[in-house]
Amino acid sequence: MKSIQRRLSLGLISVMVIVGVVLAQTSLWLFEAGLQRYLEAGLHNDSENLLVALVRGPNGVQLDEQRLSPAYQRPFSGHYFRIDFADIHWRSRSLWDQELPRLPEAGLKGNLQLGPEGQQLLVLRSDYKRFGKSISISVAQDYTPVRESFRLMRQIGLVIGLAALLLVLILQRVTVRRALRPLETARNQIAQLQQGQRSQLDTQVPLELEPLVAQINHLLAHTEDSLKRSRNALGNLGHALKTPMAVLLSAASSDALKNHPQLSQLLREQLQQVQQRLNRELNRARLAGDSLPGALFDCDAELPGLLATLRMIHGEHLDLSSDAAPGLQLPWDREDLLELLGNLLDNACKWADAEVRLSVIATPRSYLLAVEDDGPGIPEAQRDQVFSRGARLDEQMIGHGLGLGIVRDIVEVWGGLLQLKESELGGLKVLIELPRR
Repeated sequence: MKSIQRRLSLGLISVMVIVGVVLAQTSLWLFEAGLQRYLEAGLHNDSENLLVALVRGPNGVQLDEQRLSPAYQRPFSGHYFRIDFADIHWRSRSLWDQELPRLPEAGLKGNLQLGPEGQQLLVLRSDYKRFGKSISISVAQDYTPVRESFRLMRQIGLVIGLAALLLVLILQRVTVRRALRPLETARNQIAQLQQGQRSQLDTQVPLELEPLVAQINHLLAHTEDSLKRSRNALGNLGHALKTPMAVLLSAASSDALKNHPQLSQLLREQLQQVQQRLNRELNRARLAGDSLPGALFDCDAELPGLLATLRMIHGEHLDLSSDAAPGLQLPWDREDLLELLGNLLDNACKWADAEVRLSVIATPRSYLLAVEDDGPGIPEAQRDQVFSRGARLDEQMIGHGLGLGIVRDIVEVWGGLLQLKESELGGLKVLIELPRR
């Protein structure tokens, strides 16, 4: 979600910066162009005033200085003119010892420098006919103060624009976060679904998300219903096959086959293998739906009852203890964890002399489940053998040798790690590491 916010923010920032720069440059260009047109109109008016100041005199055409603006009399005042006709030209006194260049053609031209201060001139040349003569009048105005004011205004505008951009970015970030908050809430709820803390998503969402949430809830309900039907069918199949299998095993051991001991032994072995394989596949199929929402395993609520049941089965002489953080919940199906821990603890109780200990530890990346006993333990060279279904290192102990095989299947389905180690109590330690979801 953070990456989405980052991409949206970067995208919006890029768009706003590009649009802002384009708008700023366009606005500055339009403003300067409009200002030049305004100044051009003033220069054109000055040019016409100079044309009117041309009068007939005793010596021909002359310039009536009384009609001239005082600005043309003051040196480097910023207002200048040049009048060209025949083979002579007149210029304003404001030019002092400078010469205003004659433009090659009529029109407006900027950025001409003049005077010791390097004034930037805006020059307009206009061509007229007066008294039967072709007259060219060039008027100029110092554009430097306007440019300085324009530069100052541009700097102020840049500061204001940056401040406005920063404000817009802050508001945009707040808006994006508020707009994506429902998605973040939905993501958290999906994580809670995976951990078994809820069974459906909240339907109180923005209008745009309602179809998505409704579809997910429908899919969850349909999948959970299919899982329940599958588990019920598997349970019914298991119960339906138990009685025929028991009958066949009993028949294989009956007196009718005493005269055929090899056949009886073969039937018993094959039927036991069928029974073990059936139990294995039924268990795997049941575990296949574990990723769906289910009841969490609450250690505080479940472990005391499990230990009490084992004490009733194996006798009160055993010291059964559990160590788990208060309020610890494991994000897996309750029934599966009861089967896993029940098999481990039952196996430990069979071999323990006086003490069995269960510990459940939550780490940042996984959950550690350890079952230890003070029994004889298992030599390191023989530890791999006990993971095989039906494999038993001591035929005198009652059981079928299926416990650790079932545990291994559950741990494999959950992507965990199962290890056999030597316990501090002197016996066997079964350590299971289950990764956090």
